[in-house]
Amino acid sequence: MVNEIFVSPKLEDPVEVLDTLVHELCHAVDDCHSGHGEDFKEIAHCVGLEGPARSAHATEELTVRLMMIAERLGQYPHKAIVFPPPRANNTQKAKAKCGQCGYEVSLLKKWASMGAPICPKDNIRMEEVVTDLISETPEEEFARKEKEKEIKRAVC
Repeated sequence: MVNEIFVSPKLEDPVEVLDTLVHELCHAVDDCHSGHGEDFKEIAHCVGLEGPARSAHATEELTVRLMMIAERLGQYPHKAIVFPPPRANNTQKAKAKCGQCGYEVSLLKKWASMGAPICPKDNIRMEEVVTDLISETPEEEFARKEKEKEIKRAVC
């Protein structure tokens, strides 16, 4: 079996790419046998990574070395690929509801300016329903951002 290393195309900072590469090379050194276990942690620490194993990143000293390497390599060959944001699910779309029978429909953005539609059963104008989007707590936002950082690092 041959190990393959994938670096996310969402990364564009050369130092961050090199940091990720060092992390992934630690997996390759032990042939991906230990995942983020003790052997990985030992290798990662030895080469200058710190922090929790799943998100192990360059120490300040290693970061300086990676910056020097990035400088020697020259400009990173591409910008980050920006993927479209995920589409909103049905609970986040504008809706209209019949006040009489309760029939509910999603409103498409292109028709929203025309107002709520007519209920097909009761033949009366439906009422627009304002859906409150649940905002993230600071803890949820932090957890989501940490998860995004973790996803940036391709794992064996």
